Amino acid sequence: MSERILVPLDGSKLGEAALAYIQGLIARLGPGEQVALTLLNVITAEWHTVNLRGGEMVSVPYTDRELGEMKKSARIYLENVSAGLTQKNVSISCQVSVSENPAEEIIRVEKEIDADLVAMSTHGRSGLSRFAFGSVADKVMRGGSVPVLMVRAKEK
Repeated sequence: MSERILVPLDGSKLGEAALAYIQGLIARLGPGEQVALTLLNVITAEWHTVNLRGGEMVSVPYTDRELGEMKKSARIYLENVSAGLTQKNVSISCQVSVSENPAEEIIRVEKEIDADLVAMSTHGRSGLSRFAFGSVADKVMRGGSVPVLMVRAKEK
């Protein structure tokens, strides 16, 4: 039997909180259990703000070159994270996507890789902050089709 686990990461240390739990889970699996771990980073910034002379701010799309650099940085980040996850019977793949809706992209990748589990950190927003920003983890939990392990990240 093999397990496929999707771990969305946002590039922050808080976002990596689920990794320790996943490593513990993998260590508890049977010796013959194969695990395919997919680390995903969704780039959500397709536009950036430019300050014009006179103080006016306008939003313009990133150029292909700028997006390419962002993807390259994200891939390096994921590869650095994967280097710290050395366990037997685990194959790790890294995937970078660009989407304006990270929750929808996570659900799309979940289906694409036929994941058995999504493990992600939640920043624990509540009240107005959660209303304003929404909860990607909550949207993935409600919109996906597999169990979601949510780990509440704690600031140090």
